[in-house]
Amino acid sequence: MPKETTVKRTHPHTRKFASAALILALGGVLASCAATPGAAGGDSALVGTQEEVAPGFLAVAAENDATGAATVQVDYDTQEADGLDPQTAQTARSWMIMGLVYETLVTTDENFTVQPGLATEWSQPDDTSYVFTIDTNAKFSNGRTVTTQDVAGSLNRLVAGGGVWSGQVGPITSVTATDDTTVTVKLDRPYAPFLASLANTPAAVLPMKEIEAGSVDLKTEMLGTGPYAVASHRQDEAWKFTANPEWRNAKSLHITDLTLQIVGQESTRQAALREGSADFVNFNNVDSLTLLSDSKTAKVVNQLQSDYYYLNINSQRPDSPLANEDVRFAINSAIDRQAIADIVLAGESAPTGVTPSNLPGACSVADLPSTTTTVEAAKKLIEDSGEGPITLNLLVYTEEPIFAQMSQLIQQQLATIGVTVKIEQYDTATFTERVFTSQPGNFDLALSWFAGYSDPSMITRWWNPEVAGFNVGFTGSHDDLNKLIEQGSSETDPSAREKTFTELCAVADQYAEILPLVHRPALLGYNTETISPTIQSTEGTGNFLRHIGAFTRVGK
Repeated sequence: MPKETTVKRTHPHTRKFASAALILALGGVLASCAATPGAAGGDSALVGTQEEVAPGFLAVAAENDATGAATVQVDYDTQEADGLDPQTAQTARSWMIMGLVYETLVTTDENFTVQPGLATEWSQPDDTSYVFTIDTNAKFSNGRTVTTQDVAGSLNRLVAGGGVWSGQVGPITSVTATDDTTVTVKLDRPYAPFLASLANTPAAVLPMKEIEAGSVDLKTEMLGTGPYAVASHRQDEAWKFTANPEWRNAKSLHITDLTLQIVGQESTRQAALREGSADFVNFNNVDSLTLLSDSKTAKVVNQLQSDYYYLNINSQRPDSPLANEDVRFAINSAIDRQAIADIVLAGESAPTGVTPSNLPGACSVADLPSTTTTVEAAKKLIEDSGEGPITLNLLVYTEEPIFAQMSQLIQQQLATIGVTVKIEQYDTATFTERVFTSQPGNFDLALSWFAGYSDPSMITRWWNPEVAGFNVGFTGSHDDLNKLIEQGSSETDPSAREKTFTELCAVADQYAEILPLVHRPALLGYNTETISPTIQSTEGTGNFLRHIGAFTRVGK
């Protein structure tokens, strides 16, 4: 049994970032071109460099006393079957929006290191037990103090609910409110990413007293301990948030009123940032880096992420040529990921395997079976399959224009092995129904993206449909792959994990049902005359508003 360990870390909202004045004074000393961290045992991660104003940060909020409103424009809204329930939320956009209201026991910092959230500290008496000490100053926005029953009840509800994230928190056997300040969680086996899994919004602490009493309906409303409370929401149009006066760090919150506008057109968001009607904006097109470069007030940065784009190949329709593993592998081998990074993403990205290439222990993309198979060999696999002329549809959703560009390049690449691809574009709701809801999925190929998280074993769990749930309509369950997935999550020795991930990536690559492509850059723009944000250089769950509590206003 390992020696008991106790962890106390600095809460992210109490950390002292270097002041903007100091950063400007030191200029070239603090400003650096920092290459993205390389993967241990894998390829170097994302190509290119970033200008950091402090280690791990693209921007650090200026220290001032100015407060006021801010307008953020994003490309699309949260769209979940269970409305606003964070435990069943499946998309990074939902996690980010809900994360403005809810808080988790722990969070992660700019180095993907676990830090305190609602838990001020935690100890690990043995390798399957965790004891969390809860911040007794935390309150829900209705004024009620958070209790250990809220914490234990939230985790138990998450595990019992069977949502996507219930498969991420691992083999929990019990969650107990030990006393008024501590909660004990027991696992049935060691689980390396357990703490990291608690850092995402689906594992948020919920107001269990109100939920059980029926006074709060999570499908239609949110009640949390975070910096904001919801004032109003018009689906696909806008959110309005007001400062939560009960938030533990309420005195440090400078953005007291937050409007989140849903603006689907990238050009419209660019114009809003340029003219000053938006303070903070996200973009999907890497051209935004140059299109706004002439603006005196707009600053655009590229936040490198462990997130990545992937291609689904539907193996679950018996009458489809894609039920043939050789056909799927040939398609996998014909896709030139480096070309996607260079042509579609202007060199602002790089290929990845199942494990995000910028996380420790990631597998080497250059050594994957598909990467080492020639186009000629892939073409012969198609010819020998006996499937005849193959024509496939490729589904993309319109909210992210980059998918159209990516699909066109994939269409050209697959033509080289005799596979004809017809591209179909849909709104998010239709895309979701055809890909993730239909049983089996009503498609051949589909492009989407994964959040990469902060531990490589977290994303590997999505390759087991019995755990993931969302991909049962297009992905088979494979005993050898599932065994490697579990092995990767339970192994804590770095060299052993790296070996497991290498084998896991190769096996998943051979089955060729979910194909990792390239990392997903996050282009973030802000108005330097109105807002001073804090932006990490890297991000694991698509939450570019992670440090919203530290943003400050510029001027009065």
